[in-house]
Amino acid sequence: MNEEQVIQNIEQWVKSELLNEKSGHDWYHIKRVTDIAKEILKYEKAEKFTVIAAALLHDIADDKVTANVDAALERIRKLLKSNDVADDTIDTIIDIITTMSFKGGTGKKLSYIEAQIVQDADRLDALGAIGIARTFQYGGSKGQAMYDPEIPVRDKMSFEEYRNGESTSINHFYEKLLLLKDKMNTPTAVKMAEERELFMKHFLDTFFKEWNGDL
Repeated sequence: MNEEQVIQNIEQWVKSELLNEKSGHDWYHIKRVTDIAKEILKYEKAEKFTVIAAALLHDIADDKVTANVDAALERIRKLLKSNDVADDTIDTIIDIITTMSFKGGTGKKLSYIEAQIVQDADRLDALGAIGIARTFQYGGSKGQAMYDPEIPVRDKMSFEEYRNGESTSINHFYEKLLLLKDKMNTPTAVKMAEERELFMKHFLDTFFKEWNGDL
């Protein structure tokens, strides 16, 4: 089976898994991340199939969308094996999707370019206009307030605090999103992130003007 056919098979499987996901980690997020990864690949030398496959699969075993991460990882392995993907490539794809998450800033630095590209692509989709929309979609799905000045921005936090502690959608900009540009791995992603971050900062300026009644 050629790589193009395998990618198509993975796409179809992921689409069926995540099409109705409502936290901002749906199929369209996956497609955007994959498209961004393909764009970065034009400028960074990396193993293309591994990058695209990992980009497509990166949220299937994320604890934000599944209650059983280990079972989801096993299903990914089964899918890749059934498409005749080599064992070492499967291991690399699994390694990428299990180590790339932000997790409150506790994630380890990625050491190889394929993982760095997928992580950059995922982080870029958390920035800009779509990043803003996804922030409020995710906050709403978790029952968080849009903003509450009584709830402080958290500085350092464990993974458990990051995922389950009290916060707001606006706080999320300061706890994660505005930290992402400086955490990008590739020069290509840094450049892409600059414009998206500026848009978000302008949004926050406007938000607080309106919140404070500055008419």
